[in-house]
Amino acid sequence: MLDGDNVRHGLNRDLGFTAEDRVENIRRVAEVARLMVDAGLIVLVAFISPFRAERRMARERFGADEFVEVFVDAPLAVCEARDVKGLYAKARAGRLSNFTGVDSPYEPPSSPRCTCTAIRTRWRP
Repeated sequence: MLDGDNVRHGLNRDLGFTAEDRVENIRRVAEVARLMVDAGLIVLVAFISPFRAERRMARERFGADEFVEVFVDAPLAVCEARDVKGLYAKARAGRLSNFTGVDSPYEPPSSPRCTCTAIRTRWRP
């Protein structure tokens, strides 16, 4: 499992949240996932990748049977209510910039292989 927070604290700690850094973040993760798949592993990549172009870039590194896009469809209000780290509040207060859903857009996928509706899912932090 490649988790966005964990990768940001290690491999991608030199990256911020500018448009360019977001592209590089996803590129690096896709490359690591590719190496793991090549080694015979099944890899789950849990990242907020807000732009279709970056998701397409990641998908292009894999065969059709090696990449499954899962869209967790969660309204912004649900994301904010579940935010145990307080990041949405910081973004709304102007202490975080380029924050997905607040001052940076999220482009929903046009044809994900799987969609999970988060509104009906119970969440226990």
